[in-house]
Amino acid sequence: MTTPPETVAPGEPSASPSRVDLTGEAADLLRRLTGIHGPLMFHQSGGCCDGSSPMCFPAGDFITSEADVHLADLVVEQVDAPIGFWMSVSQYEYWKHTHLTVDVVKGRGSGFSVEAPEGVRFLIRSRLFSDEESAALGLEAPKVGPGTTH
Repeated sequence: MTTPPETVAPGEPSASPSRVDLTGEAADLLRRLTGIHGPLMFHQSGGCCDGSSPMCFPAGDFITSEADVHLADLVVEQVDAPIGFWMSVSQYEYWKHTHLTVDVVKGRGSGFSVEAPEGVRFLIRSRLFSDEESAALGLEAPKVGPGTTH
């Protein structure tokens, strides 16, 4: 069983070393979208343009494979099924030392993501894991440039 995500302010450390959290606005939107589309999932591809934004699909509409990493099952109050959060392996290599917060901003994103008709889009806010979070997740501290200690 996974620990439910917290709703956090973007950029703020979470109380537990989760990989993905939600803002309150994202949780509210996910409740509304689940009522419209049923169970949902996220995929973060790292492609160009809108492909670098998290895409939200009805669960099972985006087929994951060995080219994808499952980062979290997001538990949202009043939503029956957890919302899986997946990322392409290549993108994970760039972001494995990064905590992600799913947020919502005004504007249209990709037409493939279920929030597009709502006049908003999901957005990822990120920060590096603290040394303590990295250790708890079993990650080595990222290498940093000269003149910096870590």
